[in-house]
Amino acid sequence: MITRQRLAAGACALFAALAAGIAVPASAVADETTALAPKVDLVLDVSGSMRARDIDGQSRMAAAKQAFNEVLDATPEEVQLGIRTLGANYPGDDRKEGCKDTAQLYPVGPLDRVEAKTAVATLTPTGWTPIGPALLKAATDLDGGEGTKRIVLISDGEDTCAPLDPCVVAREIAAKGIGLTIDTLGLVPNTKMRQQLSCIAEATGGTYTSVEHTDELADKVNQLVVRAADPVVTPVAVEGAAGCANAPVVKSGLYTDREEFGLQRWYRVEVDPGKELRASVSVAADRAVNPDYGVLLRAVTTHGREIVRGEGNGTGRTDVISTGLRYAKAEADDDESTAETVCLQVTNSFSAAGGVKSAPGLPLELTVDVVDGPSQASDVASFGLGRGWWLLGTLVLVGFLTGVLWGWISRWRVAVWRTN
Repeated sequence: MITRQRLAAGACALFAALAAGIAVPASAVADETTALAPKVDLVLDVSGSMRARDIDGQSRMAAAKQAFNEVLDATPEEVQLGIRTLGANYPGDDRKEGCKDTAQLYPVGPLDRVEAKTAVATLTPTGWTPIGPALLKAATDLDGGEGTKRIVLISDGEDTCAPLDPCVVAREIAAKGIGLTIDTLGLVPNTKMRQQLSCIAEATGGTYTSVEHTDELADKVNQLVVRAADPVVTPVAVEGAAGCANAPVVKSGLYTDREEFGLQRWYRVEVDPGKELRASVSVAADRAVNPDYGVLLRAVTTHGREIVRGEGNGTGRTDVISTGLRYAKAEADDDESTAETVCLQVTNSFSAAGGVKSAPGLPLELTVDVVDGPSQASDVASFGLGRGWWLLGTLVLVGFLTGVLWGWISRWRVAVWRTN
């Protein structure tokens, strides 16, 4: 009897130890997951100017609310999202009070979509535009954790609370080294606002986008929120050359550079037989430029023969122009496996507006990826048909069999007619 009791007690102790051993790691994993969760703080301008009805026939505020609802529906589960307002609560003329008007509408954390939408629905255009103070508070909202941190600022005007310059605030945030990125979106075409929002974004490695339609706003905010959940890739600074011969060799990765107006930059990539080169480039207008511009990406041999090209163009409605290309190198026919040097040429046709400085050059982002090529890479350019040979052969075979069958049916019908 005593032996059985000791066995039972030992078994209970063993189960308790196992339970404790399992519980602690589970809690630790949960804490680690929370610490690494990406965080996004949407900072929305709710100042009086948001009453203007110039976005798709509705007010700027209504367009922002509609876009926010779509974004909240599409936010990934792993993203901790918050909403901060500026100019939403103080309707008076006291500038000192108006410049304190920023509040956390929805705290950064796991998203309750219904609660967040309800909070957004209560917003009414009210007061001042304290962008600088709002950015300082938003940086505090995102304190803690090691995951991606991103502020998305949506505004329709300049900051009205100088001397607290939001550009200086953004630089101070960047100097803290907390890995926080600020992306800005301007709701109306305004030169001074554009310069200020571009400066804020550039200080932290973010992007500035001008949007004039509700669907554009929703799409762009969605992209930025989803991007926060992606693995962080740090671009590598590279300086392209004026020609292929002296161009730097780049491998698979993300690169940043600057390119003067109307000039070109060259880079080199080594492509082994059986591999495929995939390259894309984006050039951003971080200052006022003339409408009608474009970007050209060419892959050429070291002797100057063009292999393939990609082109993109704009008419002043977007601030970033992108294009890309793909080149598959055939497998070697013999034991020779020498890599081919492919020269990438980036050319832009941007031109500076009057009085705008041309230096430094426009921000350029280059993505290079060398991957396993398609099977039978040698057939990619076979007489311009590539794998279309399979379709052509199938059509010929089907046509032949159809002809034979129709001929046999015709002869059979003639034979029956003669018999009758």
